[in-house]
Amino acid sequence: MQIGFNLPVSGPMADPHSMAKVAQLGESLGFDYLTTTDHVALPDTSTPGYPYSESGEFYSPDPGHRVEQLTATAWIAAKTDKIRLVLAILVVPYRPAVVTAKMLTTIDVLSGGRLTVGVGAGWLKPELEALSHTPFAERGAVTDEYIEAFKAIWTQERPVFHGKYTNLEGLLVDPKPVQKPHPPIWVGGETAPSLRRVARVGDAWYPIGTNSKHMLDTRPRLEAGIVRMRKMVAEAGRDPNSVGVVYRIKRHGFEAPPATDGNRRLFTGSIEAVIDDIHALKAMGVTAMDFDFEGREADKAMAEMRLFRDRVLAKL
Repeated sequence: MQIGFNLPVSGPMADPHSMAKVAQLGESLGFDYLTTTDHVALPDTSTPGYPYSESGEFYSPDPGHRVEQLTATAWIAAKTDKIRLVLAILVVPYRPAVVTAKMLTTIDVLSGGRLTVGVGAGWLKPELEALSHTPFAERGAVTDEYIEAFKAIWTQERPVFHGKYTNLEGLLVDPKPVQKPHPPIWVGGETAPSLRRVARVGDAWYPIGTNSKHMLDTRPRLEAGIVRMRKMVAEAGRDPNSVGVVYRIKRHGFEAPPATDGNRRLFTGSIEAVIDDIHALKAMGVTAMDFDFEGREADKAMAEMRLFRDRVLAKL
């Protein structure tokens, strides 16, 4: 099982010095990958609406202050040597397909083949309407088409692609990614359309457990979600065991009441409970998971990362 952490690209820690220090520390501590998130233009974040917390508020402080995901990931690639770089997630409709495919290839080439592309359709209507030339209501179809365009650009010597939103023919788009046939695609989301996308094109399913409308916050709920996903992969004509499961953890090691299904919420309670959850998720087929150490102070976050290495990673 791979263990990753979320690199702060928003809030008080989103400055060059802090980002580089945290990324390099994570690499030295033995984390397998780091993640970067994707927002460009947020509304007033004091107004609740975030779907991955009970209050509707972002967990990280000052989420509207952030650097752009792909630019930051390329910059972090130059500050590190071996840790994988995971987009968690790239909101696919935000950027035109051809230029996005080129940017992703560039990151993969410049990093020596360390990029993993987490993808999703997005949820924040005002942001998408400000960034995209495609309708919010069609974001799922746009995402599906753009992913197919990415793959054509990444794998075809002379890419040809004709869709509703993207057309490309007679142009060279080189170089190709270092990773063959292309960087891994982790599909985010917990809804039925997201699971259908996993079944068609995903190398892994990449849910967050705390989506208030699709909770995967306990062992029974997550296990049922994995069973459902694998069934859909099989129905799509693919080997269910060929698709990994990556679990994204926004908060861990805190006390909380039981979930609404009566079970303990995953990664709450003692360090021993956190370690036990890691082993349990591995047994049910989870192939990777990442933890969040964001906050207002880089030194405090790095101290928590070191403590996590000593108290958790060292015991796995």
